[in-house]
Amino acid sequence: MVGIDVSKATLAVTWVNGQTHQVEWEASVPNTVDGVRQLLSATPAGLPWVLEPTGRYSLAVARQAQAAQRTVLLAQPKAAKAFLSALRPRAKTDRLDSRGLALYASATPLPPYPFKSALMDELQQLLTARKGFSGALSRLHQQAGELPAAAASLRPALTALRAQRAALDRHLAARMTQSPAWALTQELRRIPGIGPVTAATVALCVQSKAFPHPDAFVAYCGLDVRVRDSGQRRGHRTLTKQGDAELRRLLYLSAQASLRATQSPFKAQYERERAKGLSTTAALCAVARKLARLCWSLARHGTSYDPHRGYRQPTHEKALDTQP
Repeated sequence: MVGIDVSKATLAVTWVNGQTHQVEWEASVPNTVDGVRQLLSATPAGLPWVLEPTGRYSLAVARQAQAAQRTVLLAQPKAAKAFLSALRPRAKTDRLDSRGLALYASATPLPPYPFKSALMDELQQLLTARKGFSGALSRLHQQAGELPAAAASLRPALTALRAQRAALDRHLAARMTQSPAWALTQELRRIPGIGPVTAATVALCVQSKAFPHPDAFVAYCGLDVRVRDSGQRRGHRTLTKQGDAELRRLLYLSAQASLRATQSPFKAQYERERAKGLSTTAALCAVARKLARLCWSLARHGTSYDPHRGYRQPTHEKALDTQP
């Protein structure tokens, strides 16, 4: 295995023998096209490369390796971090991290590194930019309320940002129509509480990643519940929050919006969760989980949203526990 710790400027590389777990070779090269070429010439063609996802820095390395017919594996950051901490709790350097990644891949099967199409990458960048616009607008709007003497100065900036976000929304909508996720986006928008941004984000995610089960998608969103029980002690239940934070935020906001929608089928679930003694936040998280499962179902089975029945698993997939 070849473990690669990716940073903006350098690549720390360790080649570990998968049988003896001994280091065969270590190096540090620039994170450039020429630096990756050095790695390609210095490592055997049959050895998989193991990388953590670090955005565009790791994606460029993975793409160049894939173009050279190398196998590239994905190490999930939190699981890899736990492995590295258990391996060397008192030391952390780029060199040790690259060695740990190689050992981690030798100890457990890892999935292939995911590659996005050019259109998918563009759409996700546009959604990220929109999130930035919305965050800036929220902060400036709050400041305008808290600083009345500066409200007049902030008003032009707010107006300009709203206009830029509207232009971005139009461009995003135009590009989404060219995406394979467009039909699913339109279907998801029929669900009470789910707006165009959430629909586009969820559709792009579930169509680019093959989630085999709704629980896998719920866990990816970080909406699954962490259980800590031991003997007679029943631990406090909390969200794992180990997945995509932006998806989790959007689904939570959609759960809030669904309660304000007329004839929303999720109001009854929210009331049931509150009747069990759950807090408002916990009940909304339960609704968000149901929304995530419903989105997965529509994507997986290609069905239409039906507010009168809720999701029931098809008879040919009764083995899957897909009830929201």
